[in-house]
Amino acid sequence: MESTSVAESRKAQIITSAKALYEERGIEHTSVRDIAREAKISRSLFYHYFSCKEDVTDAILDAYVTGFISAIRTWNEARVPGDVSGALRECTRMLRAHLFDDDGFRTDLLKSNNALLYQQFTQRVAESLARYLTDTTGRDYAKRHKVEIRHMYEEFYLLVTGLIGYLRYNPDASEELISDLIADTLHLDLSPQN
Repeated sequence: MESTSVAESRKAQIITSAKALYEERGIEHTSVRDIAREAKISRSLFYHYFSCKEDVTDAILDAYVTGFISAIRTWNEARVPGDVSGALRECTRMLRAHLFDDDGFRTDLLKSNNALLYQQFTQRVAESLARYLTDTTGRDYAKRHKVEIRHMYEEFYLLVTGLIGYLRYNPDASEELISDLIADTLHLDLSPQN
């Protein structure tokens, strides 16, 4: 029986190999055999850790969602209380960076034949970000401003989903426009606070 650290290391090796192949060849042109070969393991060992290629892909999606949440935590911790406009600008930059950084897997998600995978990614990100923003940023904002949102989690969920979808088809949209869309949707008070 292998130790937990060996098992986690092996799973990480498989995920890293799959991600590298997805970036190089695309998701649809990568097989379990290819992933096992890249990871320098047998196919049977691959199946010991993952039941199918889709499970590895899910693990990659989970890592992206975790990265998104980590970035939003960093953004949230760096916010200056009362500077809603500055926080909004930085949030818009962070959102764009995480959606469009040079990453073959993310690019592959945008292809129409990966629409279901893209939808899963969007749903996971929206759920996680909406929960986090409701519990942190939304509460902080409410301490200084009147909140004109009755269903905060749901509003954040719809906003994140909508922004990801909008940016997918309008990647050149200006940061100013994206910031305005966020501010208008959330009814943000952008006046300077002391």
